[in-house]
Amino acid sequence: MNINTPPAAGVATASLTARLDRLPRLTRAHAGWVVLLGALFLCDLADLNAMAYAAPAIRAEWGVSVATIGELTSYSFLGMFVGGFLGGRLSDRFGRKKILVAATVLYAAASLLCAVAGSVPVLAVFRILTGIGLQAVTGVLIVYVAEMFPRHSRGRYQAIMLAIGLLGVPLIAGAARIIVPLGPSTWRWLFVVGAIGLVPGLLALFVLPESVRWQELNGQAGRAEALVARLENEVRSRTGSPLPDPVERGAEPAHRPGELLRRPGNRRRVVVASVTMVFAILGFYGFNAWVPTLLVERGLSTASALTITTILSIAPFAGAAGALLITDRWERRRIALVLCVLVAVAMVVFALSHDYWLLVGAGFVVTLLLQTNTAIVYAYLPEVFPTNLRGLGSGIANGTGRLAGFAGGFIIAAIFAGLGFVGVFVATAIFMLASGLVLGLFGERTTGKTLEEIN
Repeated sequence: MNINTPPAAGVATASLTARLDRLPRLTRAHAGWVVLLGALFLCDLADLNAMAYAAPAIRAEWGVSVATIGELTSYSFLGMFVGGFLGGRLSDRFGRKKILVAATVLYAAASLLCAVAGSVPVLAVFRILTGIGLQAVTGVLIVYVAEMFPRHSRGRYQAIMLAIGLLGVPLIAGAARIIVPLGPSTWRWLFVVGAIGLVPGLLALFVLPESVRWQELNGQAGRAEALVARLENEVRSRTGSPLPDPVERGAEPAHRPGELLRRPGNRRRVVVASVTMVFAILGFYGFNAWVPTLLVERGLSTASALTITTILSIAPFAGAAGALLITDRWERRRIALVLCVLVAVAMVVFALSHDYWLLVGAGFVVTLLLQTNTAIVYAYLPEVFPTNLRGLGSGIANGTGRLAGFAGGFIIAAIFAGLGFVGVFVATAIFMLASGLVLGLFGERTTGKTLEEIN
């Protein structure tokens, strides 16, 4: 049999999504896509964290208060709230690739404008614009992986993309270590570094194909046919065997945006996903953003607190990589519940511990498992919404979570004022437990299913 022959008549009439889902293994094209998507996520996270590393120098040069710096940091979350909704809806309307590239250009341009900002109000406006672009990119990335990778491996490749992306944090941290000490205004160059996403963004314009599922649903199947045929031939050439027959799951009906909330099934999924993200982000940022400050408030020296946070910074990459082992093996909603319970227990140990190494060990477990859980949730979110509402549905959940991130700074500060160090980390434990319970008890079964089966 010639492995590069055109598909048989029955296969040729099958839907492109059914043919894509039957691929028993990934191709070289898939491997290239995930590296490019990971690079986009890396630049996204580097830009997101640029403000945190520039903040001390901004405060010193402009003479602003810690509260003002906190407000500047929070503006990114406000932008991300808008970006989740806007980016998701636009990607459903105009395509994943177009909005991914446009959002990358937006945040890169806004980041460059941050580099020349001359006052706090101006910088605040540019950070809001940056946040809009950053969250639009994140939302489209997780949707793209869900739609373009076969059902048996899409969770693993979400984890790979996240693991690559997390390298953006040490990248911007290292850049800050080199750049900021060079002079009083050199912090501006951190925002220039944050704009490097423009490079993989423009590369995606020429290398990344549009989502097959999006094209098929929007009457553009002819454009995707050649891509699917190429992927099929590549798998045949690598395995030397014919592909399994495609299994049709029925065509997805078209949905209007309003049906996301009007239809009971869709509305339930939006509520579950959004509440899951609200509690997850309150727990995630409540822990990670406040550990250095609150360790000092508890009595540790600044040097000891920074040593602990440096040790903890090793964990995120390992945590995301660890999701590779479990995300496609067991049901995602159950994995998330177990992970959140373990995180909550470790947070309580961290809160109550007075032993230095027990504190470090519990913090390391928390930081590691938080990223494992993030990889699981990122795989889950886009799976539970129909194709032409997938961007908007996951965008609403992500955007609502980012709004919680904005409020979280005020919430955690109030808890610390009333209940101290122990109260803060017991609260973050409760937040994480709530996130796991909501998803574990009310979420959908998605692992191993096609997106059409789920919807």
